Formats: sequence, structure tokens, C-alpha cells
Amino acid sequence: MRILFLCIGNSCRSQMAEGFARLYGSDVIEAVSAGIEPAWRVDPLTMKVMLEKNIDLSAAVPKSLDQVNSAPFDLIVNISGVHISGRVPVETWEVRDPVNESEKVFRDVAAQIESLVMNLILRLRREAKKAKKAREAPLPAPQFDS
Repeated sequence: MRILFLCIGNSCRSQMAEGFARLYGSDVIEAVSAGIEPAWRVDPLTMKVMLEKNIDLSAAVPKSLDQVNSAPFDLIVNISGVHISGRVPVETWEVRDPVNESEKVFRDVAAQIESLVMNLILRLRREAKKAKKAREAPLPAPQFDS
């Protein structure tokens, strides 16, 4: 499932979500992130806090929607706090924006996003397992009139 994690600057929350999704859920998620108004760099505290979780974001750069919109998404996870709608299903996560906040706030936000991403991954795995089971179910035997 191709998922877009969207926040304001693509400098903190959506980068965190993309990092966790790539680490934990690459079997069910193709993760991409973008910002409504991209920042000029990923926040250094984002990189520091994620590195503590063994996720290296040193090569990450903030991206706009135009830069990631080449292929369709199956779901948009909106972490921006801004109402969005469109043809793609949108799931909204209420997560505090840590920009200009303390390192502790960044850690708290990362922990919250990690939990939300894990719940999403578990849900997608359950749905994939259910779909596979339905595909593999034996067809009923044909009935013939005598």
C-alpha cells in the first residue's frame, strides 16, 4: 500500500512517520512523506531523535506534494493539522508540531508517531492476511440436479 505522510514542513512529523514506516512496515507500506509548505531542511532535532531509534534521516530532504505526486497513493495520513480532502482516503492523526520546541517534546512526538505507525502497520497486516485467506479459500463443490 502506497502511503503519503503529510505535515506542514516535512521537517519533523511526516519525516518521523516515513522513517518508522520504512523500518517496521516495508512488507505492507511503501512510505513517502511531504509537506504542505516544505521547510528548507529536516529539523536537526528530528534527525537526532530518530537516530536514537536507529533511523538515519541524514539523507532526507523536505519535499512538496508536487515532488511526490507522480504515482497514486492508497492512503494519505494527514499529520498537518490542516483539513484536507480529495479522491484518496485520508486518515488524520492529531500530533503536536514540535518545531521550535524542546528535545523532550521531539522525543514525545516521535514516541506518539511510532505508536500510531505501528498500529497502522498491524492493521494493514491483518487486512492483508484476511484478504490472502479469502483468496485461498476453497471454492464450494458444484451442485448438480438429479
